[in-house]
Amino acid sequence: MRRFTALILVFSVVFLALGAGSANAAAAATTTNAALDLNVKSAILVDADNGQILYENNADTALPPASMTKMMTEYLVFKAIKDGKLSWDQEITVQENAAKQIGSRVFLAEGEKYTVENLYKAMAVGSANDATVQLAETVAGSEEAFAKLMNETAKEFGMKTAHFINSTGLDRRDMPEKYQPTSIEGETVMSARDSAILAERILKDYPDFLNYSKIQSFQFRERDDAPVVNWDWMLESNKNVTNFKKFAYPGVDGLKTGHTTNAGNCFTGTSLQNGTRLIAVVMGVPGDMNDGGRFLETAKLFDYGFHNFEKKTLVEAKATVPENETLKVKKGVHKSVPVVTASDLTIMVPKGQAPTPTVKEVRPAASPLVAPIKQGDTVGTVTYTYKDPATQQDKAVTLNLVASEEVKKAGWFKLLMRGIGDFFAGLFKGIVNLF
Repeated sequence: MRRFTALILVFSVVFLALGAGSANAAAAATTTNAALDLNVKSAILVDADNGQILYENNADTALPPASMTKMMTEYLVFKAIKDGKLSWDQEITVQENAAKQIGSRVFLAEGEKYTVENLYKAMAVGSANDATVQLAETVAGSEEAFAKLMNETAKEFGMKTAHFINSTGLDRRDMPEKYQPTSIEGETVMSARDSAILAERILKDYPDFLNYSKIQSFQFRERDDAPVVNWDWMLESNKNVTNFKKFAYPGVDGLKTGHTTNAGNCFTGTSLQNGTRLIAVVMGVPGDMNDGGRFLETAKLFDYGFHNFEKKTLVEAKATVPENETLKVKKGVHKSVPVVTASDLTIMVPKGQAPTPTVKEVRPAASPLVAPIKQGDTVGTVTYTYKDPATQQDKAVTLNLVASEEVKKAGWFKLLMRGIGDFFAGLFKGIVNLF
């Protein structure tokens, strides 16, 4: 009877331990909205280097993004400049559509001329709808054509919910009636995840954009009574500005605010600290646009990311792959080539934790590889799997494999001798198998 009772106690302890383990795993798998006490409709926190999700809440719901829409306009204008279709010092004549815009603006008048760069600053710093529309029309011929380009680009980026009807993020009813789109239905919407994807692309493709988004203020015209002030009150450079220092956050140098009655208060922010850049998105923050609530909510996300996570390298660059140190080579001086990883695998992990990656697959670029092969040539890929410690989701990452040594092409005589040797080796093996 004592043995039976002891067994029951042992099983009970094991059961409770397993239950506790499951509970801990569930807790690790889901960071709740209550844990951060966010007052938002949706939010997301992302590592800008690799798109890793550190926190998300309702992140896939399509919501009105207001002026965060302008991030796509900013991207496409930058692209047009890099492609040589526009230049920063090019003068643009203001057209009717731009002059009739409402909301945030620098009060452009039809027929006035401004450089692309000055209009770009007005858009990036002051969220000027009129400057944004004029840049969009200059790139695509009309704002409606530009909106179609925005939607095409969103699909290319893998943005699943984004739908644009204009370059600014204004509701359809707030656009000049004559310029409301006829070939694009609905309203502009975008999820927090899509906003983060868009921000990530801007930072990777056009990092010089930050030179504009971090401008505190600038004088648009000499005759203007006051400068255009950046709507991003979280800029680190605001730490000594009386009105904004309570919102200033270390490392913040962008990206874009947004506000309409339908959208509420929105913000896509980015902060760089100790080599780690995070992107935070909050949407639908209630309250007045001038109370700074969206920046306080964003600060909670940044605090969570920077205080609780650290970067860990799971696989070093130039590392060998266990049991796959070489790949077969045909017609070479050697029959194989040693290979190493072309880059590292680094992710954000909760402090004190680091998953162990597993090799899922090694795939040569050709089977077999054919000499000659130069040192540094990409000769295949290796796929690692691991459990993301932030979300407990299974992840797979593929890295390129490169040759760590050169393999020259063998001469005809060596290939002949090798062929003869292989023939007799195969023949001998066949004879042995007979017995």
